[in-house]
Amino acid sequence: MTFKDTTGHHQGRTMSRIGKLSLLASTWLLAGLAQAQLAIESVTAAMQGGSEVIRIQTSEPLQQLPAGFSIQSPARIALDFAGAQNATGRNLVEINQGNLRSVNVVEAGGRTRVVLNLNQSVNYETRLEGNALLVLLKPPTVAAPTGGGTAFAEAVATRVQPLADIDFRRGTDNAGRVIVDLPSSQTGVDIRQQGRNLVVEFTQTSLPEGLRRRMDVTDFGTPVRTITATQVGDRVRLVVEPTGNWEHSAYQSDNQFVLELREIKADPDKLAQGPRYTGEKLSLNFQNIEIRSLLQVIADFTNFNIITSDSVTGSVTLRLKDVPWDQALDIILQSKGLGMRTAGNVIWVAPQAEILAREREELEAKQVIRGLEPVRTQSFRLNFSRAEEVAKQLTTAVGTGDNEVRLLSRQGSVFAEPRTNQLFVTDIAAKLEEIQELIKKLDIPVRQVLIEARIVEAEDTFGKSLGVRFGGRWVGSNASVVSGTNNASTRDADGEVTGTNFINLDPTGRFVNIPVSTTGVGEFAVSLFNASATRLLNLEIAANESDRKLKTVSSPRVVTADQKQAVIEDGRKFPFLRRDADGNTTIEFIDASLKLIVLPQITPDGDVIMELEVKNDSPIIFNGETAIQTKSVQTQVLVTNGGTVVIGGIYVQEDLSNVDKVPLLGDVPVIGNLFRSRQNASRKSELLVFITPRVLSDSTTLSSLR
Repeated sequence: MTFKDTTGHHQGRTMSRIGKLSLLASTWLLAGLAQAQLAIESVTAAMQGGSEVIRIQTSEPLQQLPAGFSIQSPARIALDFAGAQNATGRNLVEINQGNLRSVNVVEAGGRTRVVLNLNQSVNYETRLEGNALLVLLKPPTVAAPTGGGTAFAEAVATRVQPLADIDFRRGTDNAGRVIVDLPSSQTGVDIRQQGRNLVVEFTQTSLPEGLRRRMDVTDFGTPVRTITATQVGDRVRLVVEPTGNWEHSAYQSDNQFVLELREIKADPDKLAQGPRYTGEKLSLNFQNIEIRSLLQVIADFTNFNIITSDSVTGSVTLRLKDVPWDQALDIILQSKGLGMRTAGNVIWVAPQAEILAREREELEAKQVIRGLEPVRTQSFRLNFSRAEEVAKQLTTAVGTGDNEVRLLSRQGSVFAEPRTNQLFVTDIAAKLEEIQELIKKLDIPVRQVLIEARIVEAEDTFGKSLGVRFGGRWVGSNASVVSGTNNASTRDADGEVTGTNFINLDPTGRFVNIPVSTTGVGEFAVSLFNASATRLLNLEIAANESDRKLKTVSSPRVVTADQKQAVIEDGRKFPFLRRDADGNTTIEFIDASLKLIVLPQITPDGDVIMELEVKNDSPIIFNGETAIQTKSVQTQVLVTNGGTVVIGGIYVQEDLSNVDKVPLLGDVPVIGNLFRSRQNASRKSELLVFITPRVLSDSTTLSSLR
């Protein structure tokens, strides 16, 4: 038993030693594997042959050049080392030599990215040399004054110099101009966009105490709100805070640097504005890179979360230089027939067919759920609109079949109660909310128009003198057409169009002839485009009326709603004997009146478009019987609120015959001619219609317009 116990004791100690040796061997093996993993040990910079060379030292030789891309604003070069670790012990390496400011070394996701932060964007080359990667930066060139560069001169100054002045001015088209007087023409300038702000840094410069301030330039009415100048190390930093949709340009002339921001204005005449790309610019140069890896590069640059579908595969070869990242993403997706949907900061990328199929499934599921959703009834009390008219609009469908579009859902209905002017709508909750918002927009007071008409009978020379007094000229009936859009016509007793001369006052203050007359009759019409001219016209009418050159036939007023027809009529009925085929006689009364029909439409800027029809019916003797002669003018005019339009062309001609004689002697045949005289005269008068529309506000009353 003792032997067995001793043997068991020795066997236990032996197994314990073997376990310790195995654990120690495993630790040494893991340490060796860790030492064998690729690691970035250091990053240094030097000048060789006039070019800047960045040396990235690695723990072992690289098998191939790392993938990389460059960004123009801010100027950066990014290199990705797959399967590498950051062994430098820090994430930021300050260089501040030549065009290289600093280097970021960041390890994440099984790789290490080295980002070279430059003063200005330049081309670069990479090559392998033992355990090092050499990045050669080509010499930067001074940017021409195109407004899009990120640097304007190399920082060759060896000592810090103060800025002379910082000023702000308002340029053309409300552009904001930041003007900086530099200490020398060789001062380095770096421009970059940081969020919504623009950051401008001037290398090897200092900021005097008088310039260390924050300028609020909002009152200038430019896209620039504030300008803040601060000192950061051996640099002066200028932070420009803009507002709205803007674009910037910059240029340098000798010792003066100008940064200009102007508002981006869309072309209103262009039907489709097209996509506007606003992302930061980058440059990409890849050979046969996988789509997934390329999307990951853009995700890292934009800080967006990009989710790719399992069906996104394939490779692409592309070379893009100074392209906004959102445009680059569109180009990549279009080249592979892919689409994207954005929700917040997440972008989902998938083939177009897959996106459309999923959206179709979602819409069909919503339709099914909507058909099963319970309905409820809600009442709406209308204040200004009629319940029957609104109910008709809610139940009107556009299209047919599957393309039919209704405001109500398929299980929805509406009932109008005219006594209380209420609507009772039965539908699902989502549709009821939409209808409630729609009724708020429909149930509003309609603007009203006061239409003042003055119908006068004047001598035929009054229209000519009126045009001369208001700075125009009379256009005869045989004149040619000049230009215009109004349409006026005169109809005779047979209903034939005889035409009219419509003299219109255009915005430049001139009278122009619009249609022409095809007969020997001269017609007249004038449009006065402001209330001041209307007052002068009223004085002119009053003066001629006192001289008995014209007579006011009627002066009616009518108030009507916007786009509602108003009718003003003055006349009488004449009896006519009508015989049928059997010889039976019946009496029929026919209207012979002066009628004015107006349909006003208020434009968004407060002017009034009127469709006018003026009719003047009068009785005449034709073949021994009484007949009705009709004359009408139809036109459409645009008049300023308070302006006056004058329509003429309706004439009345009277033939007067007067005989003066000596009683008895004047009746003797032949000899009586010596004792009597005959006078024949013809009097021709024109019927002029003066129409003045006035848009009524909430506080306007009829008594205030008298």
